[in-house]
Amino acid sequence: MKSVALLDYGSGNLHSAKRALDRVGADVTVTSDTKLALASDGLVVPGVGAFAACMEGFRAVKGERIIGQRLAGGRPVLGICVGMQIMFDRGVEFGVEADGCGEWPGTVERLQADVLPHMGWNTVRAPEKSVLFDGIDADTRFYFVHSYAAQKWEMDVSDTLPPPLLTWADHGGDFLAAVENGPLSATQFHPEKSGDAGAELLKNWVDAL
Repeated sequence: MKSVALLDYGSGNLHSAKRALDRVGADVTVTSDTKLALASDGLVVPGVGAFAACMEGFRAVKGERIIGQRLAGGRPVLGICVGMQIMFDRGVEFGVEADGCGEWPGTVERLQADVLPHMGWNTVRAPEKSVLFDGIDADTRFYFVHSYAAQKWEMDVSDTLPPPLLTWADHGGDFLAAVENGPLSATQFHPEKSGDAGAELLKNWVDAL
């Protein structure tokens, strides 16, 4: 059984995320302890609310250090919703700009849609060879609730590392619905609220740990 630490930094659907991970056979610990977060086979970073507030709580539990050390050792991390957004350089919300973790270049900004938040079920466009979406039909819908997202990918192409696998969705324009970049993966939607489809995605991630 793979051990998964669910990072408790004061923001996120901890209970529903734990239930979803339990369902797919992970040994889940909800924790803010650095040692436990570093030692687990996988780390999940949930997130709900405003970008700046999430980063404040994230820094309080040394989240940036945890992420950096795990990724340096090739240890898998999965960000969910705002837990995906804070992996980027910065977020702009209500005119306020806040620094993120800086694992990926780019800015999280308000979606260009007439109806916000983007709330409910939507399809995604996953790339070939995706681990997260392996075996999941192209017309499968996942549950979103957000008004902000990364709307372009700005990381330079590497001559030595494989390119990230980018999954897109549309709501008033394209935005990143998921990223798989070496040991760091993330989804803008909530797999823990996406029923069987979300369970299958989480199982794919846990099985790959």
